[in-house]
Amino acid sequence: MKIFARAVFMVMLSVALLQGCASIVPSKSPEANYKDAEEAFRKGRYEDAIAYWKKVKESYKSPELSTRAELGIADAYFLNKDYIEAAAAYEDFRKLHPSHKQSEYALYRQGLSYYDEINRIDTDQTPVKNALSIFESYLSQYPRGEYAKEVAEKIRDCRDKQVQYEIYVGTFYRRTDKYPAAIARFEQALKTFPDSTRRDELLYNLGWAYQEAGQKSKANEVFERLMRDFPASPFIKDAKKKMAK
Repeated sequence: MKIFARAVFMVMLSVALLQGCASIVPSKSPEANYKDAEEAFRKGRYEDAIAYWKKVKESYKSPELSTRAELGIADAYFLNKDYIEAAAAYEDFRKLHPSHKQSEYALYRQGLSYYDEINRIDTDQTPVKNALSIFESYLSQYPRGEYAKEVAEKIRDCRDKQVQYEIYVGTFYRRTDKYPAAIARFEQALKTFPDSTRRDELLYNLGWAYQEAGQKSKANEVFERLMRDFPASPFIKDAKKKMAK
């Protein structure tokens, strides 16, 4: 009886082992995973594409495929609007492959990742600062690069957003009766952004802050400068009204 039971056990064990072996699926080659990633990417399944490309990287079998996978992961993050992850992935690519022909593209896309993070003027300005820093670095390295024209436009927009933020903060100080802080903010902005298209707005707000602070002669001096330097400014009408008071 014991011999029979032992025989039955061995048969059952053998069947189980055979079933287990049959269920094992051979791992895909890096080439197959890369192809699956491309297909998922084309269909907009960016998270699946990232997962496949990560498998390519983890295989360590093809440096060329791994490099392409790294850039693919960054692009997938970007198109999935995961901008923080995209910026980090583009930066990693540049650090690992500084002389790669796609380094220019990666630097441009890194700046664009920060730029697309920008939300409102009254929120954290870190994305603006990061985007500006990367775009300036791009123009320094690739003054005649493929994306130079667009980058220059983005730089102007980032600086304009910085001026808008200074006006927002300075106006807040003026409205809350913190006139010295408002005056300092507007004066510093005028020095920091000498080429801003909003200099007339800065001068107007600076004059207004001086007037609210009781420094009427200073206010009139700034308003006169506004009218002299920007005769077509839409802020002149209100400036004249304030001077008349």
